[in-house]
Amino acid sequence: MKKKLMILILVALTCMSASAQVKFGAKVGLDLTNFWGKECGHHMVLNYQAGLLMEYKFHPHFGISPEVVFAAQGGQEKADDGSEMGGFIRSDKHYHTNYINVPVMFKYYPTQDFSIDFGPQVGFNVYSKYTMGKHEATEYKDMTKAVDFGLGLGCTYDLDKNVFIQLRYTLGLTNAFKVMHGTAYSIENYRKNSNAQLAFGVKF
Repeated sequence: MKKKLMILILVALTCMSASAQVKFGAKVGLDLTNFWGKECGHHMVLNYQAGLLMEYKFHPHFGISPEVVFAAQGGQEKADDGSEMGGFIRSDKHYHTNYINVPVMFKYYPTQDFSIDFGPQVGFNVYSKYTMGKHEATEYKDMTKAVDFGLGLGCTYDLDKNVFIQLRYTLGLTNAFKVMHGTAYSIENYRKNSNAQLAFGVKF
């Protein structure tokens, strides 16, 4: 019985190894980004992404794809910009919060050329500033959390053997900014990243 079980395991591993496919690739794309959360009135802004990926297809219907992506993120809202004749001037406040994102996407292939992708993402903040109206950018990195966590859901379609198109939405799960109760930042800090992506890439 033990010998038969060992033979079955070896056959299964052999079949899995034979069907496994490893590919590397690169992608670039456009993102619509903003924030969501408590009393959050941000509007989406157009940003970009670029990065590298590996795709490991260990079964005809299942695979995994880790990525390393630079993503420009942020959002835009209306804010008070000083005063004029006793009143406030309403102006756009634009956040620029760029990350090195590392998503690990689990892939289900209903067909050979199409996959449904889902998985966690960790992001590392590398740049954080905001601009208000026509003022110069204000450094905001000290108020931005260094690490961000999220979940991604999307799909990938292979246009041919080496070229693909990808759609994904990534929902931030943690506050993008540090929480400082009792300060002017207390409401602003309950904001999480939101990122809708359209990317094109190549595999080799």
